Amino acid sequence: MNDKFNQTGIENSIIGDNAQINVEQKIILPSVKREIKPNPHNLFNSGVPQFVGRDPVLIKLHEQLQQTERVAISTLTGMGGIGKSELALQYSWQEWPKETYRGGICWLNVVNSDPGLSIVTFASSYLGLTIPDTESLRKRVAYCWQYWLKNDTDQTLIIFDDVRDYEQIKHYLPPKEEKRFKVIITTRCEYLSATIQTLHIEKLDEAAALDLLRSYITDGRIDEQIEQAESLCRDLGYLPLALELVARLLRRRNSWTVEKIREKLAEKGLEDASLVKNPKFDSEMTAERGVKAAFDLSWDALNQEPEAQNLALYLSLFALAPFPKVFIDALFPEQEEDEIEEWLTDNLVHLNLVRTLDNGWYELHTLIRRYLRDKLEQSEIKETAKQAYCKVMVIVAQNIPHTPTLEDIANFEPIIDHLKVVADELDKSLEDEDLYWPFIGLGSFYRGQGLYNDAEPYLTNCLTFTQQRLGENHPDVAQSLNNLALLYFSQGRYPEAEPLYLRSLSIWEQQLGENHPHVASSLNNLAELYRSQGRYPEAEPLLLRSLSIMEQRLRENHPHVATSLNNLAELYRSQGRYPEAEPLYRRSLSIREQQLGENHPDVATSLNNLASLYSSQGRYPEAEPLYRRSLSIREQQLGENHPDVATSLNNLASLYSSQGRYPEAEPLYRRSLSIREQQLGENHPDVASSLNNLAGLYESQGRYPEAEPLYLRSLSIREQQLGENHPSVASSLNNLALLYETQGKLEEAERFAQQALTMYQAALSDNHPHTLNSLLMVKGFQMMKLLGCDKQTLLGILQAIAEANNIPQLNTETMLMLLDFMSDNPELLESLREQISTRTS
Repeated sequence: MNDKFNQTGIENSIIGDNAQINVEQKIILPSVKREIKPNPHNLFNSGVPQFVGRDPVLIKLHEQLQQTERVAISTLTGMGGIGKSELALQYSWQEWPKETYRGGICWLNVVNSDPGLSIVTFASSYLGLTIPDTESLRKRVAYCWQYWLKNDTDQTLIIFDDVRDYEQIKHYLPPKEEKRFKVIITTRCEYLSATIQTLHIEKLDEAAALDLLRSYITDGRIDEQIEQAESLCRDLGYLPLALELVARLLRRRNSWTVEKIREKLAEKGLEDASLVKNPKFDSEMTAERGVKAAFDLSWDALNQEPEAQNLALYLSLFALAPFPKVFIDALFPEQEEDEIEEWLTDNLVHLNLVRTLDNGWYELHTLIRRYLRDKLEQSEIKETAKQAYCKVMVIVAQNIPHTPTLEDIANFEPIIDHLKVVADELDKSLEDEDLYWPFIGLGSFYRGQGLYNDAEPYLTNCLTFTQQRLGENHPDVAQSLNNLALLYFSQGRYPEAEPLYLRSLSIWEQQLGENHPHVASSLNNLAELYRSQGRYPEAEPLLLRSLSIMEQRLRENHPHVATSLNNLAELYRSQGRYPEAEPLYRRSLSIREQQLGENHPDVATSLNNLASLYSSQGRYPEAEPLYRRSLSIREQQLGENHPDVATSLNNLASLYSSQGRYPEAEPLYRRSLSIREQQLGENHPDVASSLNNLAGLYESQGRYPEAEPLYLRSLSIREQQLGENHPSVASSLNNLALLYETQGKLEEAERFAQQALTMYQAALSDNHPHTLNSLLMVKGFQMMKLLGCDKQTLLGILQAIAEANNIPQLNTETMLMLLDFMSDNPELLESLREQISTRTS
């Protein structure tokens, strides 16, 4: 009560104009005693209907506040919009009914008021303290701390909300020795003070983010559109402020779908009305700003640090994935690393615009990235920044191997998204000589793993962009054509690959000369395509020319020479020219082991191919260890689901099947088929090979009903993908013929065998083993029909004739000769028929 009471005012209002009083007499009014209740607070109500996803943080915060023996200060730090103030408010409301802080809970908004005056006001209004007004503000605050409900058993919670600088509050903190005071500071500054505990607030996880949406939107739309809702959470980076603003708008727009608001956000970004606080409807929110306005506060804090602002704009070019410090330094090659560290750590990380991770890696929140990218597009440095970023990523692309190993993949996987930014968004900022590198790097990364569908758009765009900018006859266009053709070849799309290979070869011959190593590589690739199509006469001269160029222009032990040797050997093996193939395989393997190391994927290829040669010759004991070593290298270097691993599994299984080791072969065939279907697609020629081989295994075990549909599916794929006259189609026809013969269906067997023979005769020489075996099948089926016998009976007859004529062994050539002998002797045939008929009856 004020003792210097205005007597004139009382006189006029109480006594009237003519009243007389003794001026010496004092009027004493009764004092009003204010009852001060324990557990006072000045908290405001939260507008959040259900606080989600923060229980562990609330527990951690409470533990921090209760552990210390002196004044406990916990700093809640994090980016704008992460929910620091809401967390502090929710904690306060959680503890208030428990009377954890009977000395009071005092909320101080540091941005909009002087924290010292706010402390004095709270002490006066809620604690009934009479505070001397003649002292300085610091002393008045100290007086408050000294006389604050003087009870050592009652704790008090003080919340300093939205602190921008430690200087704002450091003179108003409770004395260190007063352990009854607990302090929470919310700030976007990561390093507010080294003397206080920090609790970093993270974004919500997906489940909590969805629960937050559901707490506002209670009409079931979230669960009815759950996939869109999950995508919305990702779009907003699980940021509580953004989620709350969008949810509040969706609640008002009850006819809107989640997809609609995602489309609006994609179009307008942070400028969309859904991310701006609407005071008309959102006055109950703890947050005072929209998302962009919250980020503006952090950005404005950098106004005195233009270098840090520029760095932030550069960083917006990185993808939404962690990026290493070495990339940041590479963006500024002329700058001292210590200076970059200062801009990054003391400014961007400090203000939570950039988050630091372990081992020198950093990341941007999705909405901050969008905010900074918008700033970049409006700045004068945008093209400089984009060109610098492209230069860094081109170096990354140039280091991606053509066939990446598991180690390579592990090294490049974390940064591949940053390379995609260049290919997807910044191609115009690439210099001409760098244009094709990002696309080739990405194509190699995916194609080398067998991820052909992922590789295709990058290799296609590479061709498009190089043609548009460099002209149709530029060497980089030839490289682009070659790489896309190689992809098509790997996919079994041979008709699409050929014209690209031919055009690539033509450009290189014109631009680089006929004897350039690039020309040799192009010849090699085209020849391999022809070999895979059974066009052996066209393939051989290309391979011989390629090998000659490589040996002349490169050293004899160069890996490219090894490739030419291997491919020429593959051609000879396909033609049954085994003696010519073996020394080439061995020389190729030797070069690769010397030049690339014993565990290189190309060494595995040489081992596999040499083993296949041995297997074709029946040299199984020599083949098996090579197949096993090849498989081991591929699994280690390429991963267990790589298409090359499937090839090794298939070949090892075929070896086991040839030896009658069926239980060992079947799981390998099945695993190979599974990998190929997953990695190559269900209609790839290699899938047809796996189906064919698994069917052959079933046939060998008498499991005919399981074998037939696999053979038929294999035949269908090969006809569609390779053409009706390919040797592999003939092979499928032969296998079906054998299956039908085993089941006694001789008419069908002969028909399929005759079709296969016609194809082999057209594609291969008359003396090729495949042609001779096919001819033997046709003549054998014809003879079985003439005699009315099965295959085993016919083989017995041939064996008897051979013994009678002192023929030492039956092979393809001798059996063909004996069948011709029988056909030319009607009397012998008639006698045999009678014997077979008598035996049967």
